[in-house]
Amino acid sequence: MEGLLIGCGTFLLIGLFHPLVIKGEYYFGTKINGAFLLGGFVFAGLSIFINHLIASILLGVVSCCCFWSIKEVKEQEQRVLKGWFPENPKRKEHYREKRAE
Repeated sequence: MEGLLIGCGTFLLIGLFHPLVIKGEYYFGTKINGAFLLGGFVFAGLSIFINHLIASILLGVVSCCCFWSIKEVKEQEQRVLKGWFPENPKRKEHYREKRAE
């Protein structure tokens, strides 16, 4: 049962991080990467110090999701620039500068 629980938890966590990346880039741009980096280290540390196996594994998965999200935010910005996702109207100047590069 533990393997199934970990697999389902991992699946749900990965699914949770997709909208976090999309919304994070929309509202904060690549500045959100600092939060993902900090979260990755915090959850990795918690994973090391938690003695419960399943909780430790799932915290490790959250940590890896945070670290992976840093890469995904950069790619999400590129998807926005291509027009695949909506731009935040409050950040039009940022996107204009990125397109000029």
